[in-house]
Amino acid sequence: MAVFWHAELVLEALTGTGLAASAGLNAYIPLILVGLLTRFTDVITLPEQWQWLSNPWVLGILGVLLAIEFVADKVPAVDHANDVLQTVVRPTSGGLVFGAAASAQTATVTDPAAFFQDNKWVPVAVGIAIALVIHLMKATARAGVNAVTAGFGAPVASTIEDVVSVSMALAAILLPVLVLVFLVLMVLFFWWALRRRKRRKAARLTAARGY
Repeated sequence: MAVFWHAELVLEALTGTGLAASAGLNAYIPLILVGLLTRFTDVITLPEQWQWLSNPWVLGILGVLLAIEFVADKVPAVDHANDVLQTVVRPTSGGLVFGAAASAQTATVTDPAAFFQDNKWVPVAVGIAIALVIHLMKATARAGVNAVTAGFGAPVASTIEDVVSVSMALAAILLPVLVLVFLVLMVLFFWWALRRRKRRKAARLTAARGY
């Protein structure tokens, strides 16, 4: 019984982490997925205080915001301004989805109150922190992609980020263990992007000096 309880705690933490990380890439995708799955399936059951996420009006507004974000994030220069704005929005979304996940019953977590029952604010704060870190990694990597490709790589990079955001949110709910794989791959990509950007900067400085 104790092993099962600890396993549920880990899965609950991974679910919240995956959703918050997904929000760090795209603020609206995990919110919409949680709302739609709650409204139309039994995959996730939100408690009463989080049921507003499945409200048709909320889903509609989130859909409009997602459409705006989808376009803005794929236009060079506009994507940078969008990332500045999203520095507030994505962490907020991360806090919301982590808080909702910590209170929800999913296919892998049947006792969501076991982890954060005495500190309801903790999952929200954790979600904000996770989403903010992922957002900053995304914005830094995107700046590198734009510099290397003169902005032409923005649509491709943005599309990949959207796919990863959807995949990670679904994995967080259906198979939370996969969240670890996503996080490792994201850190490795971020490390690679930083090294590549540093090498190109060094090459430009060398060329400018004439040797």
